Amino acid sequence: MQNLSIVTEFVLLGLSQNPRVQKIAFVVFLLVYIATMGGNMLVTVTIVCSPTLLGCPMYFFLVFLSFLDACFSSLIIPKTIADTLRARSTISYEGCLTQVFGVHFLAGAEVIVLTAMAYDRYVAICKPLHYSSIMNWRLCGTLMGVALTGGFLHSMIQISFTFHLPFCGLNVIDHIMCDLYPLLKLACADTCILRLLVVANTVSFCILIFSMLLFSYGVILFSLRKQSSEGRRKAFSTCGSHIAVVILFFVSCIFMYARPPSAYFFDKFVAIFCTTFTPLLNPMIYTFRNKDMKNSMRKVWKRLVVLSEEK
Repeated sequence: MQNLSIVTEFVLLGLSQNPRVQKIAFVVFLLVYIATMGGNMLVTVTIVCSPTLLGCPMYFFLVFLSFLDACFSSLIIPKTIADTLRARSTISYEGCLTQVFGVHFLAGAEVIVLTAMAYDRYVAICKPLHYSSIMNWRLCGTLMGVALTGGFLHSMIQISFTFHLPFCGLNVIDHIMCDLYPLLKLACADTCILRLLVVANTVSFCILIFSMLLFSYGVILFSLRKQSSEGRRKAFSTCGSHIAVVILFFVSCIFMYARPPSAYFFDKFVAIFCTTFTPLLNPMIYTFRNKDMKNSMRKVWKRLVVLSEEK
């Protein structure tokens, strides 16, 4: 990675330059980060400590999703929290590109994990007799490998647009983090083609998968007509959680990248929602709507209480 420009660091303006707003942002981001890490760790510990859940592919994918959410949140929020305490927030050129790479790598991997979870629900509901033979551990491991590889390739394509961009002095980014559109805006070169390539890459990777997921969930919901009322209720509960997370994640991503940037101030709030609140809401959605998860959490809590009393 070689910087061909004279810019060695970027200045992040953050959410606001108002000291009062920065203090409020510090408290909000800190609480959200603690809740995000706590929620995702709770989901992971509950599943890992519950053999019945860990033996189910759906919960295996959920552990992986929680891990990605925790990493995604840790990539952005800690620096954002630290920046609210500083009068001038900077990030190095290499650190900026590393942040861009990390964001797109984790987001790309999460897209494929959500697709794998949709396929798992399709097999479980539409082909229940063949579920154990289709969704074996070899396939689950392969899907997770595909998620990491796909995220890496997507991120390399995205970040390759910025490798050789010349930055001739302008280094102020009106954002809470480094991202593609703000970097393209600062480059002292014509970036119209690069902007189109960014949109095209996002459209091919995000919108098409989102459409496929909505179609697959439509097929699943349509097939529920043949099931009993209890089966429909349980399937609706599980699929409802998946659909809520899919819509939450993809709509934010599509809004951020699959269109030309207009008002950066508004884009900033969308980015905050996507990178900060989505990882927080995912464990809540899966936990509150899932009876098995809630029962397993109670068992894990009782086990911890017993162990603490024995000590």
